[in-house]
Amino acid sequence: MGETPRTGPGALAAGRVAEGRPGCLGWEAMTTAEPRITGREHALLQRARGGDEGAYAQLVEPYRGELHAHCYRMLASVHDAEDALQEASLRAWRALGRFEGRSSLRSWLYTIATNTCLNLIAKRPKRVLPLDYGPATDPHDGLGMPLSETVWIEPYPDETVGLEDGFAAPDARYEQRESVELAFVAALQHLPPNQRAVLILREVLGFSAAEVADTLETSVASVNSALQRARKTVDDKLPERSQQATLRALGDERLRAIVDAYMDALARGDVAQVVSMLAEDAAWSMPPLPTWFRGIEGITGFLRFGPLSGAWRWRHLPARVNGQLAVAAYQWSDDEHAYLPFALDTITLEGDRIKEVTAFITRMADSADREFYARWPDQPLDRARFTFERFGLPASLD
Repeated sequence: MGETPRTGPGALAAGRVAEGRPGCLGWEAMTTAEPRITGREHALLQRARGGDEGAYAQLVEPYRGELHAHCYRMLASVHDAEDALQEASLRAWRALGRFEGRSSLRSWLYTIATNTCLNLIAKRPKRVLPLDYGPATDPHDGLGMPLSETVWIEPYPDETVGLEDGFAAPDARYEQRESVELAFVAALQHLPPNQRAVLILREVLGFSAAEVADTLETSVASVNSALQRARKTVDDKLPERSQQATLRALGDERLRAIVDAYMDALARGDVAQVVSMLAEDAAWSMPPLPTWFRGIEGITGFLRFGPLSGAWRWRHLPARVNGQLAVAAYQWSDDEHAYLPFALDTITLEGDRIKEVTAFITRMADSADREFYARWPDQPLDRARFTFERFGLPASLD
């Protein structure tokens, strides 16, 4: 994935341009919660209307990170989020003449981005995690085969994007990092598109029901009804405690100890040590394969016959993915004489035990040969899916 352009109508993101959603721009929606356009923004707006792409870039740059996160919550894909931001940026650029400043610039951009995401949702398959796709696998059956169509939630580089801590607004129910956790993003994907938009705009961003109704061109009653149904679905699917609450309760010292112990056990191929850190009903999955393993016995079998069989050499670095603890796994390549990226092990904790490992794999998954996946660490990198650099990690280790 390329880096986001910082000038011109592509200042929010880079990607493909999709068709607009007629009649749903909502140019002056979300008018009551925020101050209107500032003096600085007014000056930049006037220059941008005159064709000054640099002024337009300065105008939208302060909102780029939060809008990227918003599109990711809606779409569960970094690639799709960048597509949405590209289109939203172009639509905003073309509509500058219609923006009269009755709402804040931030609200106006959120309206455009939301409706652009609704467009893309209609054209994309539903995204899930392997645990939501099918039953657990017997480790003796191997890793299985990939799906013909990409349906997986993608990892999110919340720190390198610049997502802030805390709440986006006083009325928000979810913290910003809590709202990109894997469990929350996965729960959102079970909602119909409009319910998803309503819940994010109300509970994550703190906009009022009237503002959301304007954005979605519906009534306040419809927004409140959609929010009630969305809350029930999401609350039923979320764990009792978010990862943000768990991380704060454990504290930095204990978290470092957990990550260090996990990395040490993996590097030494110590299956027993890894398993000793797991919750009793832990799960281990590896997108883009649908295969996943449940419980101590299933994960033990997978590790012994798979990554910790002794067939590969590993190095690891701590990371953060989707607001959660993560470990970047690098595998030694004789051809490159270096350790190359293999997986981002995103860790979900239950207390101080590992409840889930979602290992986002960086290698190609385009073969119809089962043996290809039995030797997955030896296969070529798939840089189109995601790169370690996007997460602030080195491209290789010596």
